[in-house]
Amino acid sequence: MTKHILVVDDDPSMRETVELLLNEVHPSIRFADGGRQCLEELRAGFRGLILMDVMMPELNGWETIAAIVEEGLDDGNIFCMFTAVQDPEPRMEFLKEYVLDYIRKPFTSEELVAVVDSSLGYLT
Repeated sequence: MTKHILVVDDDPSMRETVELLLNEVHPSIRFADGGRQCLEELRAGFRGLILMDVMMPELNGWETIAAIVEEGLDDGNIFCMFTAVQDPEPRMEFLKEYVLDYIRKPFTSEELVAVVDSSLGYLT
């Protein structure tokens, strides 16, 4: 069974970096340039590992996860956050339960691959 990865980040260079680091081992990677496009992917049926940037314009990572949960699109998805800080702002604290792991920027290729491989193990 192919396990899918969705990278949600507004920074094109970050999306390219993740693609370069993961594509050989995990070729089933999709990309969204922000929270709205992520929601569209989930509404269209995407299920898998979502690597979500915290700091994005329009909808940040926490707001995107809140919208995903509100729409009931979280089932079958696992979330890991790209972040410089781990904790959400206090009003989003309840969303921490939906996040499996954090990938702190800057990260090494080994760190990224380890978190992705570990997280994919939780998908059935």
